[in-house]
Amino acid sequence: MIDWTPNAIAIQLGPIPVYWYGIAYATGLAVGYLLMVRQAKLFGQDANLIGNGLVVVAIAALIGGRLYHVIDQWHLYADDPLKIILPPYTGLGVFGGFITGTIAFLLLARRYRISIWVWGDIVTPALFTFQAIARWGNFFNQELYGRPTDLPWGLAIDCAHRLPEYPCDAFPVATTHFHPLFLYESLSATVGLLVVLWLSRNPPRWLKAGMLFPIALIWMGAVRFVTEFLRIDSMVWRLGGIPTAQLFGLAFVVVGVALLWYLHRTSAPVTIVRQEDDEDEEDWYDEDEDWTPEEGQDAAQEEPEPLT
Repeated sequence: MIDWTPNAIAIQLGPIPVYWYGIAYATGLAVGYLLMVRQAKLFGQDANLIGNGLVVVAIAALIGGRLYHVIDQWHLYADDPLKIILPPYTGLGVFGGFITGTIAFLLLARRYRISIWVWGDIVTPALFTFQAIARWGNFFNQELYGRPTDLPWGLAIDCAHRLPEYPCDAFPVATTHFHPLFLYESLSATVGLLVVLWLSRNPPRWLKAGMLFPIALIWMGAVRFVTEFLRIDSMVWRLGGIPTAQLFGLAFVVVGVALLWYLHRTSAPVTIVRQEDDEDEEDWYDEDEDWTPEEGQDAAQEEPEPLT
């Protein structure tokens, strides 16, 4: 059993607390950035675009994730709405962040006139990386846990972070443990990361440009759909009696399957390339030209120099 109940604050810099949640979020972004740079070079794309783009997408995802979390856990903010915008800013909903982050990504793709499919393959491993690392912020906040369990990896939750259904008087900390939902999502994201990395470096014949992103949609949507069955009722935002997270998870799976079908019919096979010398390359986009989605699709179907 996991009996350690951690402190949410990593260090105290005078009057300013530094939270583990923020450290996990920043670490996930940093590792994701490094991975995207490697992926961009693997696919023969300009890695210099990632820096500013990552900032825009991260901010958009932060706003969307925060909005989803506030709606999902409104009972935490109903009596004091200022907590929504005041530190420590903990609490993000993965689906909200995924949606707004994707919108920002599409706008950036239009701005830079790049293929959304090729860059979707570049970004996808970073999505899994961020999920795998950032979810540990939930551990230090003692949140994202499920129903009680007797499994060996059950998680202890102190009295200050208990939900009303499980007060410490009736469910003592020493003998009551809960499903660590954050751990399930982190481990599943780690496995997903290994799968998409292997596919991107050893592309089978059926893999077409852009397919890694819908694979991530299906993977993350299915995992959340299943883990939602373990959540405590008072934690669940429902629409029509159905947990909203399960509706979003199902929607992600459906959209992912539809995209796989579309790309199977229209996209070119994945080809990995070697970018010989970044410094000597000319810019591969022209800001003065008009961009159309068809141009992005054409870019995905170009035949780059094979990796030898």
